[in-house]
Amino acid sequence: MEDDRRIAEPLLAALEEAGVHGSWSRDGAGGLQEARSGAYDVLILDVMLPSIDGFALARTLRAEGATTPVVFLTARGDLDDRVAGLDLGGDAYLVKPFQLAELLATVRAVVRRGEAATSSRTRFADGRGIIDTRLRRVTFDGTDVMLTGREYDLLETMLRTPGRWFARQELLDRVWGPDFFGEPRIVDVYVRQLRRKLDDTAIQSARGRGYCAS
Repeated sequence: MEDDRRIAEPLLAALEEAGVHGSWSRDGAGGLQEARSGAYDVLILDVMLPSIDGFALARTLRAEGATTPVVFLTARGDLDDRVAGLDLGGDAYLVKPFQLAELLATVRAVVRRGEAATSSRTRFADGRGIIDTRLRRVTFDGTDVMLTGREYDLLETMLRTPGRWFARQELLDRVWGPDFFGEPRIVDVYVRQLRRKLDDTAIQSARGRGYCAS
């Protein structure tokens, strides 16, 4: 997303020649709609976009739970600006003028990192929740959810095979270990805690079947 056609068109042509297919929006509002489609492997954002600037656009997408890698382009090379961009969830920050080869290398690098990160993430609860097993991080409706270690382990265990039903004893054995001799209904307590922190529908229960997350 770049408002200057003299920069955008050569960039798009160079990306296409390198086998990277993309589209161009010249303002933040149009770019936000495009980005929300989730059809892109990487977003290239000019910081000084009209209507919605690149920082605000990235902030909105991250708040909505979007994880598409972001490369910021800007004429502002101050350290504070670079830090702000990275803190907003940007993956790289290039200062104009830059070489096309540098941009292409940056795009390839963030796409590779994005692919690696995606393989560690699982969506659940109709896409409202995301569990990242590499970072041991859970978000729900775009907000980080603070789970205890045991709560996280219980949720991850069920989401390793989404849609599968787990009996209480199986969850005890997997999460608390076969040597646990406490009250078996501790599982019910932790499920209630997860539902309170996530949503009542995040984990299903059925008499005689146990618990299921999907």
